[in-house]
Amino acid sequence: MHSRIELRDLELTVSIGTYGPGDVVPDRHLLDLTLAIDPSLVMIPEDRMDAVFDYDPLIARIDEIARTTPFETQERLMTLIVEACAACPEVEALEIALRKAPVLVGTGSLGVRLVMDGAGLAQLRHDQRV
Repeated sequence: MHSRIELRDLELTVSIGTYGPGDVVPDRHLLDLTLAIDPSLVMIPEDRMDAVFDYDPLIARIDEIARTTPFETQERLMTLIVEACAACPEVEALEIALRKAPVLVGTGSLGVRLVMDGAGLAQLRHDQRV
C-alpha cells in the first residue's frame, strides 16, 4: 500500500530570472508536488485532523519562500521547496515540478522536475543538520 499527497497547478507569486528588452517574460510559475506519506496517515479510523498529515503549513511555507526572495533560477526555488518538504518528518519521498509560461510567442511551458526517493530525502535531512 502506498499513499501520496498531490498538489497540482499551484500558481506561485514569484520573481524568477533576469530579462532584457524583447525577452519573453513568463507570467505564470506553476508548481506540482507529490509527497509520499505513510498510508496510516490516509487510512484513519476516525475523522480527526491529528490523525492525518496537515499539509496547510507546508503550503504556507512554500508561498512564503516564493514571495520573499527574487530568484535567478527555477532550480534554486525548487531546492528551497524541497528543503521545506524535508523539514516535515511525515514526508517519505517526493516529486516536484516547477514550470513557467509562456516560453515563446505566448505559448509553451518550460519546467524542471526532481524525483527524490527516501534515501535521497534522508541524506538531505542529514546534510541539513550539519
